[in-house]
Amino acid sequence: MNRNEWITQASRLQSAGEAFALVTVLSAQAPTSGKAGDKAVVTADGKIHGWIGGGCAQPAVIKTVRRALLDGQPRKIRISPADESAERELGDVLEFGMACHSGGTLELFIDPVMPAVTLTVIGDSPVARALVGLAPRVGLRVAVVAQDASAADFPEADGVWSSDDAASVSAQLNSPFVVVATQGRRDLQGLKAALALQPQGLWFVSSAKKAAVLLDNLRASGEDPAAVARIVAPAGELIGAQTPEEIALSVLTSVVAARRGREPQASNSINSSVSSNSSVSLPSVQQIAPVAAKSCCGGAQKAKATTEAIAPVATAPAAVLQSVPEMTSVAASVASPAKSSCCGG
Repeated sequence: MNRNEWITQASRLQSAGEAFALVTVLSAQAPTSGKAGDKAVVTADGKIHGWIGGGCAQPAVIKTVRRALLDGQPRKIRISPADESAERELGDVLEFGMACHSGGTLELFIDPVMPAVTLTVIGDSPVARALVGLAPRVGLRVAVVAQDASAADFPEADGVWSSDDAASVSAQLNSPFVVVATQGRRDLQGLKAALALQPQGLWFVSSAKKAAVLLDNLRASGEDPAAVARIVAPAGELIGAQTPEEIALSVLTSVVAARRGREPQASNSINSSVSSNSSVSLPSVQQIAPVAAKSCCGGAQKAKATTEAIAPVATAPAAVLQSVPEMTSVAASVASPAKSSCCGG
């Protein structure tokens, strides 16, 4: 048996996008055929490529590998002689009893190697192209779905699909995270294709107003209302982004958070001044302050001017106000009861 077979098999499995565990013998007490430094690649179906010891140790290794591939967490195990094949936790080590007559003790480290997570980007827009460029830098594989696109259009993508037909996309792709960045070109088709993938997280780059209309259209066309409600729109974290690259970064931040266990929070109202391209326009503090600071004895016209100046602040969504910290105090003053006029008016 070739003890270095694990090297070839690890490369093959990784290229195929299949999960496996690299198992290394940390220490061995004779009599045992496994020696410190021996390695093997072990798959979920119980195949062992390499060498980590004889048949007595293999059942415990395969059992632990399957657990590690479910949660992606490494483990250290000890296999030692015992009257029965019991298992118990000893600190950070899981100990298995080995009833074989050969005896000996093995300690092994089981390190799961999970396939890269695929992010599907739907659309051919400046934000879509920026996402495709950024995502591989945080360890994500990228699949692109864009009508009439070619591989040459997205050189950093792992695959490009030139049709956004929902049935075709769902038959060819399997992706836990999807971003629709169509930005006005085939928005509805892109959203339908995204829903067909039934992803764990789905983000739509658009304004809140536009998203509300399109999500209503999806429900009216027969899409599952519960699935539509899980679409995060506007997409992205609140970082004050303006350029396509910055918007892509804000969206990618949300994807990474979901990948690390934070559930995507759907929102069909303005929750970001980043990717929503919101039409809400707030006056600056410098614009409001001079009006509000004028003498209170100027009569009704000055009172009217103050009201008109602060109206956008009073009616702006809370999330937008939070994106402009200096507006917080202005909003508070708007909500406060007006003082009595010094002129007795």
